Amino acid sequence: MVQMELLHSRCCGLDVHKDSIVACVRIVRDAQHVEDHMGTFPTTTAGILKLGDWLAEQEVPIAAMEATGVYWKPVWNLLEDQLQLMLVNPRHIKQVPGRKTDVKDAQWIAQLLSCGLLKASFVAERPLRELRDLTRTRTSLQADKSRVANRLQKQLEDANIKLGSVATDVLGASGRDMIRALIAGRMSPPEMADLARYRLRAKIPQLTEALRGGVNAHHRFMLQMLLEEVEHLEGQVEKLDRRIEEVMSPLQRKAVKVLDEIPGLDRRAAENVTAEIGTDMSRFPTAGHLAKWAGLCPGNYESAGKRRTGRMSQGNRWLKAALNQCAWAASRKKDSYFFAQHRRIASRRGVKRATMAVAHTQLCLCWELLKYGKSYQDLGSDYFDKLNVDRVKRKLVQRLESLGYAVTIQKIVAA
Repeated sequence: MVQMELLHSRCCGLDVHKDSIVACVRIVRDAQHVEDHMGTFPTTTAGILKLGDWLAEQEVPIAAMEATGVYWKPVWNLLEDQLQLMLVNPRHIKQVPGRKTDVKDAQWIAQLLSCGLLKASFVAERPLRELRDLTRTRTSLQADKSRVANRLQKQLEDANIKLGSVATDVLGASGRDMIRALIAGRMSPPEMADLARYRLRAKIPQLTEALRGGVNAHHRFMLQMLLEEVEHLEGQVEKLDRRIEEVMSPLQRKAVKVLDEIPGLDRRAAENVTAEIGTDMSRFPTAGHLAKWAGLCPGNYESAGKRRTGRMSQGNRWLKAALNQCAWAASRKKDSYFFAQHRRIASRRGVKRATMAVAHTQLCLCWELLKYGKSYQDLGSDYFDKLNVDRVKRKLVQRLESLGYAVTIQKIVAA
């Protein structure tokens, strides 16, 4: 039997639940003398502080626990200044087959930690964790607003109001005035159409026809409730915008300004990315490590010389979702590198894979800009053509010849 190298002679494994914490302090005297001291504590503030005192009595310098939902956060917040804590992906510490209890789970975590077989997950410092809470809440509220807006649009369609077929933004300034007029029920379709502003006034005849419908008391009640909910959510998002601006450090504001230059990333997206990855890129040795942590790298599962799957890992779902939207926006910006990259990959691998590839490139670019303090410079939409001019020329010639043309190529000599 191979003896594993001992890394921590005194450590602790924590099995954290909603209402209780099972702790196992493992003390290795020598190869033949290993002691396990068990303790169970409540997850109240007093219970966690009591756990901290118990670990101090045992002279434990390091403890590890699984990332179980949000239950690990109070333990981390109260004990992070007292000893070294390690948060571990539950997939990395699966229990060996056999009887499973909370005590055995804590013992197994302590045993793996003592042998150095656990890999710590990235846990941001407290100010960055608080910034994350703000940006993630804002993202959730924006999603809620989109869902409510869709329900409002369905109510309009149910009343046969075709406002969405004429106005690009039903909840724009003109659209809201018309919806309020529908709720009030005191204006005729021509009068409501006359509420249009700016360029939408050119569509007043179409608006007049679109606003003729069968709006009854039920539709007015639902439209009023949904419009109030949309405006409430918008107010909450504005509060979060102000709070995020207040709590960001000067270094974070500078990072947001740098990331805002990348095509596809607006200010809010740059704030979301900064809140997830921070400004200190030393915690990620390479851009590839950051992409792997975010779940934007192809999987690598090979057996018997055959690649079984290339599915991406879950990673940071908030960061992945934000970059997915940014990548889609960047792929629509013509005369840019991302437009060329998306078109090049989509022709071979499909639109979804191309979008995730652009998101991967954007994240690696974020690492590069924050790591070395550079500013963004676009490589241009002709970047891939310049990489292999002969290949592009050969493909274009073959394309013309397939259409029945004889092609003669002569290079233009610069004057």
